[in-house]
Amino acid sequence: MSDVLTKICREKRDHVRKQQVASPFSELEQRIAAVEPTRGFINALRTAVDGGDYGLIAEIKKASPSKGVIREDFNPITLAKAYQRGGATCLSVLTDEPFFQGADIYLSGARHSVSLPVLRKDFMIDPYQIVESRALGADCVLLIMAALSDDQAKEMEDEARDLDMDVLIEVHDNDELDRALKLASPLIGVNNRNLKTLEVDIATSEAMLARFPSDRIAVSESGLNTPDDLARMAKAGAHCFLVGESLMRQDDVEEATRTLLGNPATSTTSA
Repeated sequence: MSDVLTKICREKRDHVRKQQVASPFSELEQRIAAVEPTRGFINALRTAVDGGDYGLIAEIKKASPSKGVIREDFNPITLAKAYQRGGATCLSVLTDEPFFQGADIYLSGARHSVSLPVLRKDFMIDPYQIVESRALGADCVLLIMAALSDDQAKEMEDEARDLDMDVLIEVHDNDELDRALKLASPLIGVNNRNLKTLEVDIATSEAMLARFPSDRIAVSESGLNTPDDLARMAKAGAHCFLVGESLMRQDDVEEATRTLLGNPATSTTSA
């Protein structure tokens, strides 16, 4: 595990211990009973791709360890609505506070404001967080193979599936891909960011996509900024993408989303 990831996971373990006291499982179960059913994250991506479109997971992210604050004018609800109008298929919402200035309320608020399925983007290191994610309303959770053992990943995937949530499994190299392929989820993301150096190279996806079995859904993550980048990834075999920073930096997020997808608006779109 990289130094950056080690630090994040160490902080996360402390956070989870505190959360387990503040909101025990019994409370989470009560909250889960009151949330609406999951919206089908993987199904939404499949439907988009089967219809000839890209599957865009548009990310709501205020800051990152490598770039600091990305967007000062940050309103998760406004951004979620802009992404939906711009043509995003799903949303990803950062909930990690120490390193990404995220918050649980950002996910809940964003999901309540749109009809899109929502991924909880956080560093999952304990099954408690999976249950917590469903209580927050998440439709999908992220499992980062670099942060987990095979047994941990399977335990958390099983917990997510028991709660009717989808799972996005994230990998960065071939060894992690081999481990991910032992899990049940068909949705696998290739992170183009090296977690050891924080450098980004979208050729990472190109090098790995050829090894994806036909029954898996490939998602290219990080470093995608233009329609040409998406076309390049599609040529390599990925028709789903997770994009955050490049959209978060734009004044008009709705129009930027539409342009990224290759469909610039010809007229003003109503809210």
